[in-house]
Parts: sequence; C-alpha cells; structure tokens
Amino acid sequence: MLDTLRDAANKDLLDEIAAEVWEASSTHRQTTRAEHEKYKKEAHRLLKKIAHGKRLWLRRTVYAAAGIAAIFCLTFGGMHYFRRMDEQNLTYTTAATSYGEKKQVTLPDGSRVVLNSCTSLRYPILFSGKERKVELNGEAYFRVARNEAKPFMVTTRNFDVRVLGTHFDVKSYPQDEIVSVNVESGKVQVDLPEAMMRLTAQEQVLINTLSGEYAKKKEEREVAVWIKGGLRFSSTPIRDVARELERVYNCRIFFAPGHEFTNLISGEHDNKDLESVLQSIEYVSGVKYKKK
Repeated sequence: MLDTLRDAANKDLLDEIAAEVWEASSTHRQTTRAEHEKYKKEAHRLLKKIAHGKRLWLRRTVYAAAGIAAIFCLTFGGMHYFRRMDEQNLTYTTAATSYGEKKQVTLPDGSRVVLNSCTSLRYPILFSGKERKVELNGEAYFRVARNEAKPFMVTTRNFDVRVLGTHFDVKSYPQDEIVSVNVESGKVQVDLPEAMMRLTAQEQVLINTLSGEYAKKKEEREVAVWIKGGLRFSSTPIRDVARELERVYNCRIFFAPGHEFTNLISGEHDNKDLESVLQSIEYVSGVKYKKK
C-alpha cells in the first residue's frame, strides 16, 4: 500500500485526501472514539479507491499489451506459416547421372551445374523464400548466378556450402571416406557439424568422414579436371580411388581378402583408358591388379 501512496501518478488524488482530512481536523479539535473509527473507515475506503483505480489501470494496460502481442504473433506467425507452407508446396525435380555419364543442368535462377558420374541433384522448379537451396549426392561443378539478396546453398550428407555467386566444385559421395570443396573463384562458406570455415579462390578443404578431421589448403591447379575426362588424386585412400574408377569406367573393382590396403594415392592422369590408369596406380603404390 505504501508503494501505491508513493506513486507519483496518484499525487493529485492524495492532495485531495489531505485537504479533506485537514478540513475535518480543523473543525473537530477533539474526536471521539466513534469519530476516530469513522475517519479510519473513510481513509480505508479512499485507499481502496486508489488501489482499485490502479488495478483497473493495470488491467487495461495488460489487456492492451496482450492485444498488441496477439496482433504481432498473428501477423508474424502467419507470415512464418505461409512461408513454411510455400516451401512445403514447392515442386522439386531431380537430375541424375549413371556410371560413366556426365550432365549439364541449368537451374531456375540461371545457375549452371555439371554433374559427374553417379550423381543426383535435387532442386525446386522455382526458387522461393530467402535462399536458393539444392541437395547434392555425388560430385558437381557449380557456376552460381550472383544474387546477394538470396544466397545459394548446397546441402550434402556431410556438410553445407553457402555462396552468393561463385564457381566451385563439391564432391560428397556417401561411400567415400574423403569429401571436398574446391573453389575456383569468389568465396564460399562451408558449414560442418561442429565447425565453419570460409574459402576463397584457389582454396580447398578435404574432410575425412570417418575421423571428422579436415584440412584447408591452397590448390592452384585447375578445378574439376573430371569435366574434361581427367583424374586427380591428392593423398586419396586407395579404396576411394577404386570407387571413383568404378563410377568413371563403369567397372567393378574388388580387393583381395585377407590383405590390408591403406595406400594413399596422389597424382593426375588424363588418359581415358582404364588399363593405363591401373598401371600407373600399380607403379606408384606397388599394389598389383588382375583383370578378369
């Protein structure tokens, strides 16, 4: 109650009460017990009037705030709901390649993508919302049309890549131990489960999907040599090399049971003949092969 009396908003009402009490005290120099009780009740009634007025004001304030909050929630909640509905109602299409096949795709925003063998790219027939999102399984080279208001995002099983407009290669086959992002021009952001990094032109990140380790390095050689039929390996596990040869040459490669194959292969090969590639691998690794 004292807090209520101290409230500056009630100053005029308190002045009025004080004037009434002063006037009453000046005309009654001595008061009886009954009069004293009467004054107490009158003061109590006036104090209740103050408290009631304050509660009424507080109630009206709360109702007004609740109304504003409800309008705010309905407006922005509705916008979020319709945006979610719009995203859910998008029509998607998928471009895919098989063994030994490559394909070029033009996206709704004019961005161009080249798919490597055994790759699938899922994307909407029309980009809506705040970003342009596509889903990649495999390897693809992107030439993204620049749009600073709507970033471009490539989602993979192991990481996401965000750009505004640039040229880069993403390799993320689900069976491979090593996946990568290689930037030709511009800047990209790579989001890992527990880390984030930015790459600029002629930079590359290699990610080990088994250990979670990653290494960022300079790569000044041409990006996506596979588009022209070339092969490039950089400390690549020999089993990943075998899987890539299977995809490119539409063959099956088996490793002899009971042997451990931990070789890392580095080098570049532009010969389209599988036999020549196998001979080169045998030479650098010492692992012999037999063709059936």
